[in-house]
Amino acid sequence: MDAIATHSRSLPEPDAAEALIAARDLRFRVAGAAGEVNILRGVDLTIRRGEAVGLVGPSGSGKTSLLMLLAGLERPTGGTLRVAGQDLARMDEDALARFRRGHVGIVFQAFHLVPTMTALENVAVPLEFAGRRDAFDRAAAALEAVGLGHRLGHYPGQLSGGEQQRVALARATVAEPPLLLADEPTGNLDRGTGQAVMDLLFGLRVRLGTTLLLITHDEHLAARCGRVVRMEDGRVAEG
Repeated sequence: MDAIATHSRSLPEPDAAEALIAARDLRFRVAGAAGEVNILRGVDLTIRRGEAVGLVGPSGSGKTSLLMLLAGLERPTGGTLRVAGQDLARMDEDALARFRRGHVGIVFQAFHLVPTMTALENVAVPLEFAGRRDAFDRAAAALEAVGLGHRLGHYPGQLSGGEQQRVALARATVAEPPLLLADEPTGNLDRGTGQAVMDLLFGLRVRLGTTLLLITHDEHLAARCGRVVRMEDGRVAEG
């Protein structure tokens, strides 16, 4: 388990080799009924390789939109964004899909499991897309790592909420991505189950050396990360 750590304002600005994420004046706006809505208004953020960062802030501050940009699921409308050395703003949809497959694991509040697939099949999907011949062996090992080695053949509807989120966590980490994005991963779980899931998430992050960006409304949970970044009104206000 990661120890509670202090803010990183005293840390030196990382160079390009250290930075996994580098956003400068990052902007994102979408069309609304009354015109364009500015969601991100110039985000400057650098995250080092191997860091665990808690992202906090009020609803509507732009946290989830930032995560979607980092995952290559949305495109910035201004500024620059480099993740794992790649300029996401310049990629087409095929390139972004390949980027996600090789670099990003995502865990959402909703589990997003395919109901007609077993736990094993759900976890194996990203490896199958990548053409890995050992997809099912690796998926079984990933499920074993989250305590579900005995549930490989169960469908999502046969699993509890906590078990489903552990399957989602195994799927997000099975390819050992350099970046793990988690958006309120315990939001649909009771406190005890959520604590167990987060213990697994932090343990996997340490074992794999993965960079973690965790969106949460829970200040205590954010404090388990090595650094806390606070967003307000579409900008980084602190951290």
